[in-house]
Amino acid sequence: MPQLSLHSPLGPLTISEDEDHIVALDWGWGRNQAETPLLLRARDMLDRYFDGEAVVFDLPLAPFGTAYRQRVWQALQTVPHGTTTSYQALAARVGGSARAVGGAMGANPIPIIIPCHRVLGARGLGGYSGMGGLDDKRILLTLEGYFDD
Repeated sequence: MPQLSLHSPLGPLTISEDEDHIVALDWGWGRNQAETPLLLRARDMLDRYFDGEAVVFDLPLAPFGTAYRQRVWQALQTVPHGTTTSYQALAARVGGSARAVGGAMGANPIPIIIPCHRVLGARGLGGYSGMGGLDDKRILLTLEGYFDD
């Protein structure tokens, strides 16, 4: 599976491609580095995002997950840059509970591009599955203007 890594404010990240679709974004440096057109495009978009641009990630995605998780991740992609939603509001849109939405967030194989960091809890930030946990979520939300520096 071709992978391409990049440096980011969150540390090294690796994008993975399978059959012309992005299938994962992981923390750390990947070992199967390849500069495919899709991976180069995804890396460029992420670089622009980390430089503070309001990037719309219009990439072909194929995250692996249950039908419910697919619905949640699809709905997440409609939450615009610089805005947030809640676990409860997302659950109202896709069905299920806030807890089930939280489970889908934790299983998101393509974070940042599928922006699970834009989902907040009823009494605070909620959680985040990135390597830096809530620190990573704060960095991403700050990049999008949710927090002032």
